[in-house]
Amino acid sequence: MAKQHVSETPATQLLRAHRIAFTEHPYAYLEHGGAQHSAEVLGLDPFTVVKTLVMQDQDAKPLVVLMHGNRKVSTKNLARQIGAKSVEACAPEVANRHSGYLVGGTSPFGTRKRMPVYIEETVLALPWIAINGGRRGFLVGIDPQVCVQLLDARPVQCGLPL
Repeated sequence: MAKQHVSETPATQLLRAHRIAFTEHPYAYLEHGGAQHSAEVLGLDPFTVVKTLVMQDQDAKPLVVLMHGNRKVSTKNLARQIGAKSVEACAPEVANRHSGYLVGGTSPFGTRKRMPVYIEETVLALPWIAINGGRRGFLVGIDPQVCVQLLDARPVQCGLPL
């Protein structure tokens, strides 16, 4: 099978501009399939597929959470750790406006708005992660430390089993 190349996205442009090595992993997107679907299609462990979640605090200030594909966010634990009263997921249209990406294709790289980024601490212990590359059906493989270097991602402990 020929290697499929995906056209540039704001995320891949940012990674290239910073000379970050990454691999491209296109797959057949499934509406509401999420990280579990992409992991299955690509033959990856869902623990290494990291989802990008656009959330907001009690004042509707947006933030990004990077979480393992087979975990969910404890919004209560997250709020406590970041000093917020509460945290909740943004409505899809609001998330799209903040990030500049369609939900299902949200990358933490190259977002329209600069938002604080929080990363589940155990993601940083992995040697490699697959994370959205800025388009539905497209993941990029990178070293998770890139999230700290480029996004100033702060580690948190808020993951719960699905």
